[in-house]
Amino acid sequence: MAEIGWIAAGGFLGAMARYAMVAFVSARWPTRLPLGTLLVNLIGSFLLGWIASSGLNEQIAFFLGTGFMGAFTTFSTFKLESVNLFRWGEGKTSLLYMGMTYLLGIGAAWLGYLIHMLLFTL
Repeated sequence: MAEIGWIAAGGFLGAMARYAMVAFVSARWPTRLPLGTLLVNLIGSFLLGWIASSGLNEQIAFFLGTGFMGAFTTFSTFKLESVNLFRWGEGKTSLLYMGMTYLLGIGAAWLGYLIHMLLFTL
């Protein structure tokens, strides 16, 4: 049951970090594209790829992977923002957002995984 504490602590910090980053990006670069959510999801994908290849001990993996990254990234907000863009007549922006999130997110996860492997296993 100790893993619940690690996950909760990481989740709290991840949610706060996501809120801060989305608020900062949205204020700094206002755009129809939900840039803040896109960035947290891409950064989170990269970092989760890094974490997955790192072989961290179980507690740290629960804290960083499941807790922090689980709360830092947001699948449900991404979906709602995609639907809302369509509702607001921004179909092309929605499709761009979805494509960027999926394709760049998978690429970011691979990149995080590969960079960690190259730096720490060679």
